[in-house]
Amino acid sequence: MARFTIHEVCLATKGVASGTVHDVFTRISTDTRDVKPGDLFIPLVGETFDGHDFIEQAVKNGAIGVITSRPNQKNPSNISVILVDDTLTALQDLARFHRQRFSIPIVAITGSNGKTTTKDMTAAILSSRFKVLKTKANYNNEIGLPLTLLELTDEHEVAVVEMGMRGKGQISQLAHIALPTIAVITNVGETHIELLGSIEAIASAKAELLEVIPENGLTILNGDDDYVKAMAMHVTSRLSLFGLECGEIRGDKIHADISSMNFECHSIQGVFSVHLPTVGRHNIYNALAAIAVGLEVGLNFEEICAGLSQFNASPMRLHIEKIGDYTVINDAYNASPMSMLAAINTLGEIAINRKVAVLGDMLELGHIGVEAHRQIGEKLAQCHIDIVVTVGTLASHIAQSAKEHGLAMSIACHSHDEAQERLKKIIQPGDTILIKGSRGMKMENIITMFR
Repeated sequence: MARFTIHEVCLATKGVASGTVHDVFTRISTDTRDVKPGDLFIPLVGETFDGHDFIEQAVKNGAIGVITSRPNQKNPSNISVILVDDTLTALQDLARFHRQRFSIPIVAITGSNGKTTTKDMTAAILSSRFKVLKTKANYNNEIGLPLTLLELTDEHEVAVVEMGMRGKGQISQLAHIALPTIAVITNVGETHIELLGSIEAIASAKAELLEVIPENGLTILNGDDDYVKAMAMHVTSRLSLFGLECGEIRGDKIHADISSMNFECHSIQGVFSVHLPTVGRHNIYNALAAIAVGLEVGLNFEEICAGLSQFNASPMRLHIEKIGDYTVINDAYNASPMSMLAAINTLGEIAINRKVAVLGDMLELGHIGVEAHRQIGEKLAQCHIDIVVTVGTLASHIAQSAKEHGLAMSIACHSHDEAQERLKKIIQPGDTILIKGSRGMKMENIITMFR
């Protein structure tokens, strides 16, 4: 974990120190439950909490210093106090300062869909030779990214960080903290259109990552995504495109079964066969982006394939499980029109018998919400899905549209309980069941009925 002298803390944050001066802080903590002796505690402020209220608890747990934005707060007398304008900005400034201690490759990944899977695949590939730091869980925002960077140590040889966003300027903010040397943009879709207004605005926000990539760095773009490919004109670094149709790194000859895929990867360095221990054609794109990173840092084909063979998807991302007489595809972590279409395609690819889709609302779609759900219903009918059960007000438009397009068994429900009761009456042994919806819908609760 990152060590800082009090001089470095003040230099990085432009803070003013007072109180008992401790020369060195052994690590940074923002959570009193995680504070250890020698820590510098940074109290963050949210909509429903203020970490300043827990400074005394942090000191009891061993913190010897605190960064604060409250000039008049009375603090324990035996600690160092660094006064700043904003504690979150101070956390980010310290993370940037710490990142600049290292000259290792920093890979930053963003996109509307697939960024977590691409991050995990990239880290798996790089781990075949290097000691890798990667974003944990969903630490991809203005708090999680700095906390990830603060975990860099001299043992790490490369870092892979994920960058999420909710609005314009947020990718730029994260990029200027992490200062990546390699950028990966997976795709552009309707995710967060409620906040940004249009696909063009989403693309522009994702492209903010390109601002910080040095000329001798590398930008890796999805050549099959028109919005992403168009970003190439703004790239000032070296450029590599990937895709199934376009790019220096391409995949073809795809063969899939219920738990894995094989494909042929074409690159400037040569052609090689890849085994991918997951399903879904969209995951070929994620793998190609990860392979591009591996080739950039000098890995050979054997190392890349060995790394991918160790890939494990994060929870609730196309996790396929045999539960009793059923095959359940748990893709309930989140949903957007792009990822929903990909999941439906995957259901069609792997199901041997009846195909059942249990779908919840796709949130944050603003003015396109109803139409986006209706398009999913049409897609379900086109893919000859046998049964559709939806949960939520918006998702009811999926059920209605699917029925209008000829899918007879299409059922709209208001709650998880109602959906479970309807499913119990209609599912049969051998069915393959997809569970998906936006995070706020908690569609994984449906799976309890199968256990």
